[in-house]
Amino acid sequence: MLRPFGMLAELTYACPLHCPYCSNPLNLADYSDELTTAEWQRVFAEARDLGVLQLHLSGGEPLVRRDLVELVACAHELGMYTNLITSGIGLTPRRAEQLRAAGLDHVQISIQADEPALSDLIAGTPSFERKITAARLVKALGWPLTLNVVLHRYNIDRIDRILELAESLEADRIELANTQYYGWAWRNRAALLPSKTQLDRAESIVRAVRQRLEGRMEIIYVIPDYYSQYPKPCMGGWGRRQLTVIPNGDVLPCPAAHILPLPRASVREHSLSWIWAESPLFQRFRGTEWMPEPCRSCERRTVDFGGCRCQAFLLTGDAARTDPVCHLSPDHWIVAEAVHRANEGKPTAPGNLIPRTFRMRRGAA
Repeated sequence: MLRPFGMLAELTYACPLHCPYCSNPLNLADYSDELTTAEWQRVFAEARDLGVLQLHLSGGEPLVRRDLVELVACAHELGMYTNLITSGIGLTPRRAEQLRAAGLDHVQISIQADEPALSDLIAGTPSFERKITAARLVKALGWPLTLNVVLHRYNIDRIDRILELAESLEADRIELANTQYYGWAWRNRAALLPSKTQLDRAESIVRAVRQRLEGRMEIIYVIPDYYSQYPKPCMGGWGRRQLTVIPNGDVLPCPAAHILPLPRASVREHSLSWIWAESPLFQRFRGTEWMPEPCRSCERRTVDFGGCRCQAFLLTGDAARTDPVCHLSPDHWIVAEAVHRANEGKPTAPGNLIPRTFRMRRGAA
């Protein structure tokens, strides 16, 4: 049986930012009954027994959880590599020192743009300066620093300056990932999708900077699915190597799978091992037997595994369809139309994007 090596623990959906590209669920209040400290610790232990080596702590904003230091210490004692994925808001020197002492291995900080005005506009709150302060704190404490930048129509033209900022902060790694259209990003897709001209320029800049900084800073650049000839494999394939546990204890093959009309699987009802190996949710699109044509007879069926099930569902209403991103899909015209509109239409001003909104009680401690 395949075993997962990585787990994304979305500790809470509470977040001080209001990014219009957020992939968290639209119905955020439905996830307010968060796992307790003891429940998360049990999940971590079950994950380690299942084979998980890398634990990614995310949200929302994981620093909202008052028990974050305890959770990091638990994962460290279990021998897992821990990675904090954060906005940087709330990473005070005291909290950072506590996390360092607890054994946190790595920090990823999200950056919305290279300068305060645009960054704060996209984030929906003044946050740029605090992010820069947090990034410098991470380096001062000796952690590896990754910067995460979600690219879209409103910041991709500044990719050269974003890379200059990353270099000035001495980031070890930067992930430049074009928006994935789930959650709030799906609602804002028409405004966020960049044009082909923007993408071509960005790719040229990334190639040049990657060559110049080779050996100094790793640069990951991910183009939008909508401009790809073939889809990406969902998390390396549905239920193959990764799993996600969301704040209320539901377990998912990928972070966006809560949108799919499939049976729930919760750590409050079953062990993580049973969910991974036997639950109908994880079995549904595992392997290749479920595939329709043209995937079933395609030589790439064990490369991209039919593409993203969530994307197929959002675009066609059927999670079992071939991902319309694929140029061989009978539904590819849906993606082609969206791309055409992105290249021909006039975009919405960034101030008119629909922001992520969230009201709920704080997570349990």
